[in-house]
Amino acid sequence: MTDAAREVADAMAQAAREWLDSLDAEQRRLAAGPAPGAGEAAEAERTSWYYTPTDHGGLTFSRQRPAQHRMVMRLVASGLSEAGYNTVATVIGLENVLDRVEDFSVYWGRERSRDPNMYYLRVFGEPGGTEPWGWRFGGHHVSLNFLVADGRVTATTPLFMGADPAASPLLGGATLRPLGAPEDLARELVRSLRPEAAERAILLPRPPYDVVAGNSPRIDDRVIRRRELWRPDQNVPDRPDQPHTLLDDAERRAVSLTPPFKGVPAAELDAGQREVLRALLGTYLARVPEGISPLSRYDDPAQLDAVHFAWAGSTEPGEPHYYRLHGPRLLIEWTKVHRGANHAHAVWRDPETDFGGDVLAAHHAAHHAS
Repeated sequence: MTDAAREVADAMAQAAREWLDSLDAEQRRLAAGPAPGAGEAAEAERTSWYYTPTDHGGLTFSRQRPAQHRMVMRLVASGLSEAGYNTVATVIGLENVLDRVEDFSVYWGRERSRDPNMYYLRVFGEPGGTEPWGWRFGGHHVSLNFLVADGRVTATTPLFMGADPAASPLLGGATLRPLGAPEDLARELVRSLRPEAAERAILLPRPPYDVVAGNSPRIDDRVIRRRELWRPDQNVPDRPDQPHTLLDDAERRAVSLTPPFKGVPAAELDAGQREVLRALLGTYLARVPEGISPLSRYDDPAQLDAVHFAWAGSTEPGEPHYYRLHGPRLLIEWTKVHRGANHAHAVWRDPETDFGGDVLAAHHAAHHAS
């Protein structure tokens, strides 16, 4: 895996350098950030991430030439599997579909509210070499965060993908569902549980408003307010939270992320259910190339045993719902609540190494000790 992690890092570095070298001074001012670990303020910016149509920080497609767009997508592709890249490209394209769904409305003070050109890239530090560097790509319903240290990819999370609409019609009666598999496999799993296991797995009869961890830089159990999902100076539209999705204190405790892990552990699932769970994990962990994915970790039965599956909301197709997979070094959250339960969020996080904070600490201890 180490060799593969170096190969992926080399491809990332080549793509990032090519892009940076193509930029003029003003573009580079927006595109280049301080090296990871450069200080508290720099780290606060590097670990700020969003999945709303807000300013994600960096250089947008709208400020670049088509040739530079190609270079951006080459860097994006270097960090994703083929399926992961195709899904991200589809999610970006959904901005055009959502624009039509909303009757091409204009708000947020922009000329175009749903805009596939409002995706941002920023590179932190100098690509290549042994010093840490990283990159972040994001926009509405996409957030990619990578860290490279000692010449290999060492962190790949948070990694967020969403879809709005989650399902939309195509010609011939077909349906476009970029995140259909994560939904269908999870529903198959929850509906296969024995009554006693289902009673423990289904935490609430209704889902939370959004993924519980929101866009927190570090996973904790505080309430993430809607305002925090946008840049502080962003003009957030006046769309009040939907009362039916706001949980009371008791409900919040039921879905909280505090230990112990909630739901049903894989250790209590039968062979068929474990197979479905393993496939569900793959719809998240296989977003990145095989050589840097932790998916093979769950070939070990003991590792899979520790993953807990939890659900909230209806188990009927088309109804609002939430689920998560939670275990050591793993938090996956899914929600499909808004727009008539046709708006999906799906995020993979590593509570220990999101943004590679522990990796940076180890690197600096080993190479920069006074």
